Amino acid sequence: MISVVLANPTFIVNFADPLTIVTFVVLTVLAVLINLFSFYEFRRWLPRIVILSLTGFSIIAYIFLLSPVFYALLIVMAVAMVYFLSANATETRALVANNMKGKKSLSFHRAGKKQGEVIFDRDEVYGKVMSAVLWMSKQKMGALITFERKDSLSEEMKSGTFINAPVSAELIQTIFYPGTRLHDGAVVIRNDQIVAASVYYKPTTRPLTGKYGSRHRAAIGISEQCDAVTIVVSEETGRISIAAQGELNSVTPDALMSTFQEFMSAASEPKEE
Repeated sequence: MISVVLANPTFIVNFADPLTIVTFVVLTVLAVLINLFSFYEFRRWLPRIVILSLTGFSIIAYIFLLSPVFYALLIVMAVAMVYFLSANATETRALVANNMKGKKSLSFHRAGKKQGEVIFDRDEVYGKVMSAVLWMSKQKMGALITFERKDSLSEEMKSGTFINAPVSAELIQTIFYPGTRLHDGAVVIRNDQIVAASVYYKPTTRPLTGKYGSRHRAAIGISEQCDAVTIVVSEETGRISIAAQGELNSVTPDALMSTFQEFMSAASEPKEE
């Protein structure tokens, strides 16, 4: 249809009309704002590409006076926006709620490049996790907790069970309680959500000095593949370790929070050979 219209320039909108120019400018500004929103608020490229395509086609349909196509695309675009906002309901609610409260705490998560900012209270989330880790350490309850950073763990999470629940110390303790169906494998935390549990990683194949269990090897393995930070609690000794950038670091309970925050705030840079 567009090729037919392109062959007949009389169908192109008349930009000599001031009202037409104003309408076109408003439409273009809205399209830019919608795409900026989608690029900053959605993790995945699919919604970005869909929204970008729909807004682009809407402008083309307007220019060539394809009125039915234009309005149809606007409806599809509205439906797509509602769908993707629903699919990212947790992030959307957090964004709106924290903007209303005036919170400025930011966390950046993007696969490969800087991704949209998701606002949440990091100190509160970290405090809940550390509380659970310290309790499990005293109980000698094995645990593997991974915090996603810039590199996406979506592929790894396919091996586990999706939970999508707010972070809480009680939930973490329950997941790793011996005998529960999800206690083996890792818990993956994204922003302020426990996204998945019982997630299995490929263990490191490097020779390690000393005795390391499957959890520790898995923690090192995932840290070799991405910039995630993983906390490990030993089932035998209750010892707490943090795996990051291909290394496993033993930490004391008193230094747990400060050490963990250092790893989380450290820039993701390729490790020197």
